[in-house]
Amino acid sequence: MKIRTGVCVAALVAAMFAVPAQTAERPEDRAQGAADAWLKLTDAGDGGASWDQAAKRFQGKVTREQWTKMLATVRPPLGSVVSRKVKSRQYSEKLPGAPDAKYVTIRYETVFEKKGPVVETITPMLDPDGIWRVAGYVIR
Repeated sequence: MKIRTGVCVAALVAAMFAVPAQTAERPEDRAQGAADAWLKLTDAGDGGASWDQAAKRFQGKVTREQWTKMLATVRPPLGSVVSRKVKSRQYSEKLPGAPDAKYVTIRYETVFEKKGPVVETITPMLDPDGIWRVAGYVIR
């Protein structure tokens, strides 16, 4: 039996670049990427940049100046982040007191230099432009 080398090479190359369906990124993964990037800004104390990268809903609830002042008041007494790990992620299209949209509620167990462990709850939402951005942040 004669095998055509060109066909075999083409099939091998196609197989190498095929993306299996189960590796498709889930909303929870994209939302967590947005939350992690946003947390880096808040950890650095950059309230202006974290507000700029927040969801339109977040920006509509608190001004840039208010958020910057709140962050500067709340975070420094906690100290720097020692560790942070995801406890849970929950996708939802309905949240109490919020308009129907695509949300992911992410709970992190975080240890700060001067306090811990605490639970940080971050809620990214899919903004109308198709980008996941943080719409809510609570430390308890």
